[in-house]
Amino acid sequence: MEDAKKNELKPHLRKCWVIPPKQNAAFVVNMEDVLEIYKRPYDSAIPVVCMDEQPTQLIKETRRKIAVEPGKVERVDYEYERNGTAANFMFTEPLGSWRKVDVRQRKTSIDWAYEVKELLDKDYAGAEKVILICDNLNTDKSASLYEAFEPKEARRLAERLEIHYAPKHGSWLNVAEIELSVFTKQCLDRRIPDMATLQQEAKAWYRERNINQKAVDWQFTTEDARIKLKRLYPQNQML
Repeated sequence: MEDAKKNELKPHLRKCWVIPPKQNAAFVVNMEDVLEIYKRPYDSAIPVVCMDEQPTQLIKETRRKIAVEPGKVERVDYEYERNGTAANFMFTEPLGSWRKVDVRQRKTSIDWAYEVKELLDKDYAGAEKVILICDNLNTDKSASLYEAFEPKEARRLAERLEIHYAPKHGSWLNVAEIELSVFTKQCLDRRIPDMATLQQEAKAWYRERNINQKAVDWQFTTEDARIKLKRLYPQNQML
């Protein structure tokens, strides 16, 4: 089997996290902002939720698999047919041991707005406000709510939302990245032919993970960052 075909069953999205090599105040301020939020105690009235998106290549089989037989593993032909892509929207509350994956055809500002509306009105209908941590993308903005909804509705949603952004090139600070990694390894490690199948598989995955109360134990703090990433901090200059 060719290397390209071997890699086909591995994660379709390979992010490269590059920490800036030198002083970067913009990176530092967003990093510390997110890290300080992670230190807050659990509050069901104002939950901290992390979100991220991930594209998935849908892949159909071109030949029937040969089922498992005594002494033989399942055999799958290396040929396949690309069947479009889908977008996975991951939401997770680290301290609440909760996550959800919604699958859409695309990842646009309108898709993001409708996902946030469902988060606020369905998943966290009883919360006063949701603190949302996400990557600094042009779609993940409060302005997207106004693109999708009438001004009154957009304002209602925006007032229940407090957005904080991970720094550019710092998506590793977003806990949703951890959940996406687990999701990729446990659910996307095989060929998925269509969006309906992906939606079904994603729902089964996160429901089982929620039932098992899988949580994320985040340990990296602002104090750690000031030591281990000292090079990123600008040198104070006295005038």
